Amino acid sequence: MKGNLYLIPTGLGEQADLNSLPASLPQVIEKIRHFIVEDIRSARRFLKKALPSIVIDELTFLVLNEHTRLQAQPELLKPLHAGLDTALLSEAGMPCIADPGAALVTLAHEAGIRVIPLAGPSSILLALAASGFNGQRFAFAGYLPVDSRERIWKIKSIENDAFQKDQTQIFIEAPYRNNQLLKALLENCLSTTRLCVALNLTLPGEQIISRTIEQWNRNPWPDLHKKPAVFLLYK
Repeated sequence: MKGNLYLIPTGLGEQADLNSLPASLPQVIEKIRHFIVEDIRSARRFLKKALPSIVIDELTFLVLNEHTRLQAQPELLKPLHAGLDTALLSEAGMPCIADPGAALVTLAHEAGIRVIPLAGPSSILLALAASGFNGQRFAFAGYLPVDSRERIWKIKSIENDAFQKDQTQIFIEAPYRNNQLLKALLENCLSTTRLCVALNLTLPGEQIISRTIEQWNRNPWPDLHKKPAVFLLYK
């Protein structure tokens, strides 16, 4: 009999309140000894915070991040094939949502392994819900290009999709480039386009600002540098 693959949510940052996670989380963690994680150090800290009685040195950690080759991922499922329950942890939020892990879950399904997701915070969904934009039709564009010309083209493309498809466009950026992205949006979007910036979701200093581009340009905007943020565009 094969083990179950649990998708374990984490907080959206080191200062996140674990009350946003399911009450059953400590009981699930307590029975698992194999964890697939992005970063072992932060995973160890999270598990100790979620279940103080856990003995970290008795656990086995396997690494899955953006550098893990697809060919190496079947090796991560070995404990499950041996009948051992295993957990996949995100670095922040829900596993597989804007996060490595989807290919591993696909392999699990192909191998007949049961996948059990636990509910937890997703910055993308929290930002969408709080934006006031279309929650019936939306798209996640991931990271926009770093090259300035390609970025401008992408901004205009997703803005066009927001209008033509009546579709909220959601995207993110590396925190140290947040201010540059906001500047590019304010310089290249139509004045009537609505932009929401959701900052520090579930963390101290949380801010969710939803304005037209014209209003953004007429009002001071917060310093986004090195702060987790989600950006949303809508007509």
